[in-house]
Amino acid sequence: MAEQETIRGFVEHIVYQNADNGYTVLHLAADEGEITCVGSLPLISEGELIEATGKYTEHASYGEQFQIERYEVRMPDDELSIERYLASGAVKGIGAALAARIVRRFGKDTLRIIDQEPERLAEIKGISLRKAKEIAEQTAEKKDLREALMFLTQYGISTTMAVRIFSIYGAEIYKVIRENPYKLADDVTGIGFRTADEIARRAGIRADSEFRVRSGILYVLSQAETEGHIYLPKELLFERLVYLLGIADEGLEEQLMNLAMERKVILKEEAAALGPADPMGILYDGFGETAGQERIRVYSAHMFHMEQGIARMLYELNISAGIDEKAALRRLEKIEKKNGMILERHQREAVTEALKNGLLVLTGGPGTGKTTTINAMISFFEEEGLDVALAAPTGRAAKRMSEASGHEAKTIHRLLEVSGGPENGRASFGRNMSNPLEADVIIIDEMSMVDIYLMYALLLAISVGTRLIMVGDVDQLPSVGPGCILKDIIEAGSCRVVRLTEIFRQSQESDIVMNAHRIHEGQHPVLDNKSRDFFFLKREDANVIISITIQLISQKLPGYVHADPSEIQVLTPTRKGLLGVERLNRILQRYLNPPSPEKEEYTRGEILFREGDKVMQIRNNYQLVWEIRGRHGFVADTGTGIFNGDMGIVREIHHARQILTVEFDEHRFVEYPFAMLEELEHAYAVTIHKSQGSEYPAVVIPLLAGPRMLMNRNLIYTAVTRARSCVTIVGDPSVFEQMIDNTRQQKRYTSLSEALKNADEPAFRK
Repeated sequence: MAEQETIRGFVEHIVYQNADNGYTVLHLAADEGEITCVGSLPLISEGELIEATGKYTEHASYGEQFQIERYEVRMPDDELSIERYLASGAVKGIGAALAARIVRRFGKDTLRIIDQEPERLAEIKGISLRKAKEIAEQTAEKKDLREALMFLTQYGISTTMAVRIFSIYGAEIYKVIRENPYKLADDVTGIGFRTADEIARRAGIRADSEFRVRSGILYVLSQAETEGHIYLPKELLFERLVYLLGIADEGLEEQLMNLAMERKVILKEEAAALGPADPMGILYDGFGETAGQERIRVYSAHMFHMEQGIARMLYELNISAGIDEKAALRRLEKIEKKNGMILERHQREAVTEALKNGLLVLTGGPGTGKTTTINAMISFFEEEGLDVALAAPTGRAAKRMSEASGHEAKTIHRLLEVSGGPENGRASFGRNMSNPLEADVIIIDEMSMVDIYLMYALLLAISVGTRLIMVGDVDQLPSVGPGCILKDIIEAGSCRVVRLTEIFRQSQESDIVMNAHRIHEGQHPVLDNKSRDFFFLKREDANVIISITIQLISQKLPGYVHADPSEIQVLTPTRKGLLGVERLNRILQRYLNPPSPEKEEYTRGEILFREGDKVMQIRNNYQLVWEIRGRHGFVADTGTGIFNGDMGIVREIHHARQILTVEFDEHRFVEYPFAMLEELEHAYAVTIHKSQGSEYPAVVIPLLAGPRMLMNRNLIYTAVTRARSCVTIVGDPSVFEQMIDNTRQQKRYTSLSEALKNADEPAFRK
């Protein structure tokens, strides 16, 4: 291993600099000669004198480089070096000629003059007092920023993050760090509670500090959102908080009440018997005379207001219209004949209910004719001269909807005209309350995937009088994001719901469809492998299961289902363990995309990315720019936004530019700076939860025992219904049967159903 060395020299030329992460490639003029250096140097300028510590490395394409681990800018101390520094462009407004005149006048004292007596620069021909002031301010800003970076790095903060923090607080950063570092978690994108807590520990903040407890409460609630919860019972919140902070629960009540008074959290009683109250306010029941009940829900304020807002907007959309039902059925018969479709009783009911109601839910399992029903609705509404918009939560689901209907379907994000917006982790939409969607009818498919954030944004863009038809399989897994929107709407019983139950003849020929329904009903499918599309290969050794999985993807299944190996998806219940996503992806990458001299690679943390890898975006990013590229790299279209669950292939890894390029569905190319690669993970295998809304030509499901709460009927039902042409389960049949028998699901704390039931109360609508 190379030893650390220290080098010193002038920045001769900056070859490349990434504005997002500060990654820089530069040529350094040192006593040893010109040295190519790489590292994170976000503030460096040509002409500056630096002292850098690091190691020499050998790059496969670019030869010897000096990898800078830390550096300091040194002020030049001789006239030639000072002139060189000023002439380099490091100080805006000073070129070579002006630099020479300044140094000729002030000599070695030049930099002190600029720092302490900048008005004297006006003695130089070509420099006014105003320009002298600007030069002084500019050099002072650089000095302040460098001092702030030195201060922040002692708390374990990266250079890139330090620049972001300084841009928000400026000179106030010293006060923030010393008094309340937890403010960083509120104000700075990319800093959460744990990072702020480590900074606070280094700054000597007490473990039971009021700031720490308050920040901890908000952090526990935000973590609950990642588990799908809208709120937490107060007792569970305190239990998690005590574990997180490592302190007794004394004083937590007071801090919770303080946050409630500031409206950062909302407290609401669990028991309706305590009586109605202003739903947007704080309910003190549980802290006063009724404290014995202790059934208090704690919401973060934004989650509470979104859930209540969804209930209110759904209530407003749920209006009825009188229609001539007999005439409608006669017209529907004509549409059936014209389009060569035959609707059963519940499908006809769904179409007529869509005509009568502003709000409708259409639900049913695979093969029950949801797509045919949607197409009948579209034909009917179009004959009425109404404008129909189709959308689904993911690109894959929208594409499938387009192919099945013959009409354009968009992702909900594109329907709402998503834009990058502010860097707050949330989307900014062009369609909203002040600029609503112009469609008369909006049909959303795969509604089980829609979380509270997307539902709230969608409803904000729908005017009262527009019909909203929500279609989905309520028996699938709930959304990855918080909430159980479809399930809660159905359970509330406040709008019309049509459930399709009849399996059509053509679907009866598919064992995928029939076995999915058997699983849903708690029956055990016959595993005799006489099927054409549903196979169970009985194996109980994890390594044997993986070996068979590789054979299936690389040799057996592509020809059988007429698909590329990259289109065949491995679905597994867990992230960890012998058959978890993390281990499977490492092994599958080795065999399905092996190393090659023709393939560039880049390692970030424990993940090695290789050209040709199958990858998945693991969080919503509304700022990422994509391009649809035609032949010869011609850009046909551009847009913003890559979302949780989007899958693609790594097409290029460019080390000099520190960029990895991924091609997603619909030939959308996205360039990821190396610093952003934590947003990607390998997708040779994905969790069943992540596969929601997707359909693959074939799926392979490796299956051994796992956590009982996770290994349930809902999960295996969802996995089986992801396949279009072939399901192959490789594993222990007793585990498969146990999952079918296990109807327990992890509880999600949501209250939309209750809010919808109360939506007709006058107090709610104020």
